[in-house]
Amino acid sequence: MSSKVYFVNLRSRTDKNNKINKIRNLFDRAGFNEFIQPSDLTAVKLTFGERGSDGFISPVFVRQVVDKIKEKGAKAFLTDTNTLYSGSRHNSVDHLLTALEHGFDYTVTGAPIIIADGLRSENITEVAIDKRHFAKVKLAADLVSANSMIVLSHFKGHEMAGFGGAIKNLAMGGAPALGKKEQHALKIIVDQDKCIGCNKCAGVCPEQAIGMANKKASVSAEMCIGCGECLTVCPIKANGMDWTTDLIAFHERMTEYAYGIAKAHEKRIGYMNFLLNITPDCDCVPWSDAPIVPDIGFLASTDPVAIDQASFDLVNKQLGFTESFLSSNHEAGADKFHGLRSYIDGTVQMRYGEEIGMGSRDYELISL
Repeated sequence: MSSKVYFVNLRSRTDKNNKINKIRNLFDRAGFNEFIQPSDLTAVKLTFGERGSDGFISPVFVRQVVDKIKEKGAKAFLTDTNTLYSGSRHNSVDHLLTALEHGFDYTVTGAPIIIADGLRSENITEVAIDKRHFAKVKLAADLVSANSMIVLSHFKGHEMAGFGGAIKNLAMGGAPALGKKEQHALKIIVDQDKCIGCNKCAGVCPEQAIGMANKKASVSAEMCIGCGECLTVCPIKANGMDWTTDLIAFHERMTEYAYGIAKAHEKRIGYMNFLLNITPDCDCVPWSDAPIVPDIGFLASTDPVAIDQASFDLVNKQLGFTESFLSSNHEAGADKFHGLRSYIDGTVQMRYGEEIGMGSRDYELISL
């Protein structure tokens, strides 16, 4: 059975049809106000963006979702979890400061911010899922404790997942450091023939697992946690892994974590994907590269698999920008994410999500 995914484009000629009102209309048409109850503590899960990036969802758009939650008599809070890698969101103090710097202030969004895994990512709850890779998943306790949840995702490319949408936002963004480590479980290797000894990878490694020997980077297999941060900074892509086998298992582990969050809020969780500023990289890197396709619109659904599949399809229908990181597949209908990184099949997360019962890849796109 197909899932309903609601879509609005970005055309506006009157104040009644501006982006703000489109977001509010999407909220209603997708049925989010049906599962949010008065006095709910409702988590609005999003990403505040790493310091230096600007591709995150506008706080002005987030305000519309917060206001709709408040109209139901519920109490909204904005939330995310601390990052595994070192950066501007590695602990809750830095995380909150970054969020404020990016405009997620109470006067703008109308909601307080709670970092769901605590000061040092030690606020953890286990949820049983009994799937292929995990019997239980370790989740951020304050996300699990929320009565209801709205997941706001900036849809874009990703260095390891292929693309980041609702599933990845749930999975990595819903897990404390221990849960993130369980999902990654990858080992980085360095191509010694390609390495130029720039030392950038060692500079971003959160575990100091990368050292220099004979002017070449070397990774300690015992210390490496597989976060993939070094992959984002290597200028010649000398850092890598076994892309054909390791990444499939990574995508499945990530999807099982997303399933755990969805299960904890069964029938009381909604998803909105924002197809704006569709960059080649995650908002977790401290920059935002040029978009790979034109801006498209907003989507809403109660099915995370369907909304990601619809977003994926809409991006691929676009003509790609040749003056961008997109190296191939610029034509309409071609897989843009494969054009970014041919070694990654991001559709694994949707296929596996459907397999484990998280949602359906078969969707009905309803344009409003």
